[in-house]
Amino acid sequence: MFTIKQLRSVAWIVGVTIFTLPQHASAQTVSKGVKNIVLVHGAFADGSSWAKVIPLLQAKGYNVIAVQNPLTSLADDVATAKRAIAQMDGPSLLVAHSYGGMVISEAGNDPKVAGLLYVAALVPEAGQNANAVNAAMPTTGVEKEFHVSPEGFVSLSIKAINENFVPDASPVERKLVYAIQVPLHAGAGEEKVYNPAWMNKPTWYIVATQDKIINPDLEAYKAKLIKATTIVLNSGHVPMISQPKKVADFIISAAETL
Repeated sequence: MFTIKQLRSVAWIVGVTIFTLPQHASAQTVSKGVKNIVLVHGAFADGSSWAKVIPLLQAKGYNVIAVQNPLTSLADDVATAKRAIAQMDGPSLLVAHSYGGMVISEAGNDPKVAGLLYVAALVPEAGQNANAVNAAMPTTGVEKEFHVSPEGFVSLSIKAINENFVPDASPVERKLVYAIQVPLHAGAGEEKVYNPAWMNKPTWYIVATQDKIINPDLEAYKAKLIKATTIVLNSGHVPMISQPKKVADFIISAAETL
């Protein structure tokens, strides 16, 4: 059996309810802006990639749902995000990482979505698919480490996890990320978003300057294109793991303005 200490050491990635919050945390309520936050993960991950950020948001009184995208198709992932949005009792801020940017750009058209926040994420223009978004600038070369199953599901090698995906995470965290990764069906990269929600919703963006999955120049370009309120973090591709407080604080600042 695991001890409580051992469980806490991996809680950030497992996403189980073993976080210990201050006694007063549950009493806090959101005083302004939206109180609901829906977190959407990207490829090669699941909802537990937000596990360091979730308790920080909950401690401030936010209602938080981290979706579990099947990554079987963009349409399936959008449907999953929309089910989470429907669970909320009012307007929500939709937050996405990486490929999840494709998902919220479509799901964000839901009338219950008040704004969109992208974290080192893909942002499609009208009629673009994920492959076209990435093709706009030189890639990071991570595609050389893609493993494709006979069924067309793409996963990352341990080398890519260590050197590209979460190089600024601890060795233990990198092993956990590799163990829990959810492969993305290659067909999802061909599905287009025709009416991206950023065209008519407020937007925010976190640019990760040390990103070795998505070209940081592409992130900066897309942030400017969509006129997003932007911060730049000196982080790898997954700042929710390496710099969770900065990510949570930015999410809170966005939610407070809606």
